[in-house]
Amino acid sequence: MSAEATNPGNAGAAGRRRGRRRLELRGLRRIGRAALLGPAPRDGLPHALEHVAKVHRGHHPDADLDTLAKAYQLAESSHRGQLRKSGEPYITHPLAVTLILAQLGAETTTLTASLLHDTVEDTEVTLDQVRERFGAEVSYLVDGVTKLEKVDYGAAAEPETFRKMLVATGNDVRVMSIKLADRLHNMRTLGVMRPEKQARIAKVTRDVLIPLAERLGVQALKAELEDLVFAILHPEEYSTTRALVCEYATRPDPLAAIAQQVRTVLAEAGIDAEVLVRARHLVSVHRVRLARHELTGADLGRLLVLVAEDADCYAVLGELHTCFTPVVSEFKDFIAAPKFNLYQSLHTAVTGPSGEIAEALIRTHQMHRVAEAGVIALGNPYAPTDGADTPEGERADPTRPGWLSRLLEWQRTTPDPDTFWTSLRDDLAQDREITVFCADADTGRAAGAAGAGGGAIGLPAGASCVDAAYERHGEAAHCCIGARVNGRLATLATVLHDGDSLQLLMAPDSAAGPSPEWLDHARTPAARLAIARWLAGEPGARPAAPGEGPAAAPPADRPAVGPDRSGAAQATPGSVLAVADLPGAAVRLAGCCTPVPPDTVTGFAVRGGTVTVHRALCPVVARMAATGRQPVKVRWRGAGKGGHGCRVTLTAEAFSRPHLLADLTEAIASQGAAVVSAAVEPPHEQRVRHTYTLHLPNAAGLPSLMRAMRQVPGVFDVLRAGRTRQAAALRP
Repeated sequence: MSAEATNPGNAGAAGRRRGRRRLELRGLRRIGRAALLGPAPRDGLPHALEHVAKVHRGHHPDADLDTLAKAYQLAESSHRGQLRKSGEPYITHPLAVTLILAQLGAETTTLTASLLHDTVEDTEVTLDQVRERFGAEVSYLVDGVTKLEKVDYGAAAEPETFRKMLVATGNDVRVMSIKLADRLHNMRTLGVMRPEKQARIAKVTRDVLIPLAERLGVQALKAELEDLVFAILHPEEYSTTRALVCEYATRPDPLAAIAQQVRTVLAEAGIDAEVLVRARHLVSVHRVRLARHELTGADLGRLLVLVAEDADCYAVLGELHTCFTPVVSEFKDFIAAPKFNLYQSLHTAVTGPSGEIAEALIRTHQMHRVAEAGVIALGNPYAPTDGADTPEGERADPTRPGWLSRLLEWQRTTPDPDTFWTSLRDDLAQDREITVFCADADTGRAAGAAGAGGGAIGLPAGASCVDAAYERHGEAAHCCIGARVNGRLATLATVLHDGDSLQLLMAPDSAAGPSPEWLDHARTPAARLAIARWLAGEPGARPAAPGEGPAAAPPADRPAVGPDRSGAAQATPGSVLAVADLPGAAVRLAGCCTPVPPDTVTGFAVRGGTVTVHRALCPVVARMAATGRQPVKVRWRGAGKGGHGCRVTLTAEAFSRPHLLADLTEAIASQGAAVVSAAVEPPHEQRVRHTYTLHLPNAAGLPSLMRAMRQVPGVFDVLRAGRTRQAAALRP
């Protein structure tokens, strides 16, 4: 933009420098610098605009070119006398940017703004004048790509300019489309700059603009930007890769032969398809060479099969896998599950007759347009439509992609330019995105634990449950105490994968908050910034919440009768429920498993002539039997109807939160049980274990008591003492 503007006297020999190679992708193969000014307008259209108009009419036959002509006349007159550092008239730059966008299929409003995109920044034209002559929509786009002045912002001008553009993009993605095309043309002509400035611009392009092009699905611009950056930042690898491609260009192309075979197969199957050989760009070739260490001619390109309908894509796939040997590991279905940047295709690979492996992309013509131009191919996504022109099965453009919403959300809370700039680069470095399906929590287990409503959320690859919590709940995620991933309990540190089902468990008490360890698990800037802000407001160690110490005494209104030294729970005098088939033996209920009617039980004689009664599932029973100890038959009094009082030990496993002990004891009291003793283990990875020895007035009430304890928010299981996880199906 303005960095390219200069005075006529400073042009020198720079004007004789050659430009960069032109974009070699469908619809962009002949893009270059626009024609210089012609002598006089013809039919109201300046000669310099004729090529742009022809390309634009190819995509939009009914386009109104009068607006483009007026925009060109204003841009040409306002930039008149300005030269680029290459020595060319400055108007060639907005013309080239407009031509790039026209080749991608941009609509008239975007082209109008692209012609004017430097007028407010580099000339005396004001935004009010643009708005008055071309409307608020064009004015907004021009303002969105206009840089902030260094005289006002100093070193913060660049990050704050990008912040301004991102905010504008949040309301209209066409702002970033113009910026990407602008950067592409500047990168093509970057050779006139000093090497250190070339490197600085290339690094910003690599770290910010290329990831943005990927996220907006504009693969055509992304591919050429990658090659241009590759040439500047890695000149030796660039030269090696280019020489390798040139060397293979002199040999027979194995993909051409396979493409002809594919055409024959599809024609015999009655499938109307266009089969092309699509060359890889240089960075892609370089990546393949690094991954495979050795290249073949088939690695320099891929087959591209274009069809009319979605169903034809799968028909082509079937024929390829039937008539050729498929490489199963290479199959990916991005039609059923599109990428986050609108990309849709079937990917596969087949083995040719000579053993070479050919990768193939199968898509409809509309999918191909979107794959090349992303949001630009969708025209004006904000224009009202009745949906009549939308092909069935095609994906509509989201005006606010998930990644952009996340980025805009955290940038609002990051006023510091340096922090914003660093966080922006980190966020954009996450080059893949996953989709996680977030469901409401089980109200029976954790009432009110999850946010309202379920749905899909987008996250960068490698994100954890912590990131998902902040993406879904914002600052309210401070109260997250756990999660279920695909139905299984998981720690908040668990890394999520594409397609996972997630259930976030939230504490009902707003006093809960994140621990410093969460920062180790957070990958998104939004989560990290929110956690850091919360921790900054909590100086020192947080005080222990009521009832959350290493151990808690039973409430004052509960009897404090504990187990004896052997750990066996003594029945209340006169209430022994079990009878052993061993004359004269005293009976004691084992404290390790605290059996109650109608549990299946067995006994073992111990010293002193006492029979200890265990539940049949107790691990101690297996150990006793393994040592050769003979069991003693035991039965319950009263035919096991559970009509007697008893004691039982229960373990509640839960996510740590304030007031958990109070809520559990309240649930126990509501069932008429008395707490004999209670112990709380120190929390570990946000989990805590409470162990209670309880006196029940009636053993038949045990299932109801355990259900009541499981319904306490944050509790994910309640087990009998001595119970193993494998016995979960047998619990009351």
